[in-house]
Amino acid sequence: MFSAPQPEHLYAKTSSPSKIAPAPSMFSAPEPEHLDTKANFSTRITPSPSMFFEPASSPVENFDDRSMEEPEHPDIKENSPKESAPFLQEPMSSDSTSSSDVSSDRVLPPDPEIPLWSTAADEDLIYAKKEIANAPLVSGHHDLYAPLFRNVSIFKRSYELMEGLLKVYIYHDGAKPIFHSPYLKGIYASEGWFMKLIEGDQSFVVRDPNRAHLFYLPYSSRQLEHNLYVPGSNTLEPLSIFVKNYIDMISAKFPYWNRTKGTDHFFVACHDWGPYTTKLHDELRKNAIKALCNADLSEGVFIRGRDVSLPETFVRSPRKPLGGIGGKPASQRSILAFFAGQMHGRVRPILLRHWGGKDDADMKIYSRLPRRITRRMNYVQHMKLTKYCICPMGYEVNSPRIVEAIYYECVPVIIADNFVLPFDDVLDWSAFSVVVPERDVPRLKEILLEIPESRYVAMQSNVRKVQRHFLWHPKPVKYDIFHMILHSVWFSRVNQVLQVQ
Repeated sequence: MFSAPQPEHLYAKTSSPSKIAPAPSMFSAPEPEHLDTKANFSTRITPSPSMFFEPASSPVENFDDRSMEEPEHPDIKENSPKESAPFLQEPMSSDSTSSSDVSSDRVLPPDPEIPLWSTAADEDLIYAKKEIANAPLVSGHHDLYAPLFRNVSIFKRSYELMEGLLKVYIYHDGAKPIFHSPYLKGIYASEGWFMKLIEGDQSFVVRDPNRAHLFYLPYSSRQLEHNLYVPGSNTLEPLSIFVKNYIDMISAKFPYWNRTKGTDHFFVACHDWGPYTTKLHDELRKNAIKALCNADLSEGVFIRGRDVSLPETFVRSPRKPLGGIGGKPASQRSILAFFAGQMHGRVRPILLRHWGGKDDADMKIYSRLPRRITRRMNYVQHMKLTKYCICPMGYEVNSPRIVEAIYYECVPVIIADNFVLPFDDVLDWSAFSVVVPERDVPRLKEILLEIPESRYVAMQSNVRKVQRHFLWHPKPVKYDIFHMILHSVWFSRVNQVLQVQ
């Protein structure tokens, strides 16, 4: 049996004993041609010398804690977004126990691709799909709080199966800094932290690709922007060509992409431009699982039911990713609503026009916090004393403020139509957040004041409980953000598999 090239950055011991016995294999993968393990990936884009050095911090990553900012990217989208549609939450009841499919009944998964040949991994996925669809009722589970989930029974069974079955192969091809170079600081840190932790993993990662259920494409969208984008060019063409050439290379060198047309491959991208760099490769755009911070349904790139909405986490100190989390209890939060930030995108100027500069003790809405205020209380302190932290979209639908609000135990108020919320496949966001359609910004205070105090206290308590699912740990722990991202990718893959009767 063919053995894949051994990535030097992976530990020799790569997997723990499986807790769940995989189904027996009926077919074997064809033997691949001999691979030239020293072949280099070529591309029409000639990397600049800066590609071989650690990139300098973007100016946006050096601002203080007075406000969360997104970089001022040029408008380079080829097609203007479709007309905005309000985000509609229709969560599956968290106490529901029956389901005919892995996905919730409000989202139909894309049609599954039939692989060119079957493997033991396919049979594992079929087995997992049946097991999840018939998940036993979870009652009073001490480790999971049911009201946070659409269906805690389905999540628990799926997570158990992931722990026992899932194997991930990481392609070692590709030169640094675009590949295998996790950037761990700033607003795009989610993709870097995931890369760092998956490449150091010994539980899920395998060195034999024939055992893999998923294949990870280890490139950084942040590094693509830093190293290949030409300032002032207003085009993503070099980035898209680079990504296309990479996929063409691995599909020519290895048989695994071609077996499923990319449906068992995934990448993780938090940069705003991550979705748009897939445009030149149809199979990457349509078939691969895209874990994206920019999970915008209106632009025709993010596919609900296949793709994964990635939380956008702002990491100030890679050495202490958990530094400063926590906040005041509900009874000590004296500010009704707070926002401070630059006027990016279509929503924030409307928010400021209606609620900024007013003598209103309840609504603390600013473009940037005035220095006379920061002398007394900075940005983070405001969030820790606020009931509802306003999280309007910037240039794109996601914002690091959402996860920051959770870190500081403030109920997030999300204003971004067409946005698929992070971990929407399993979490019931109505239990710990408020979603306000963009058209209702003029009624924002009225909407918040209409929420009963008992409901607010319950949501704030749930924010504290859900926080564990959004925390980065240098060594991952059960149910943390690393495992939640990996579970969402696994859940998507299981949902797509063709169940042969």
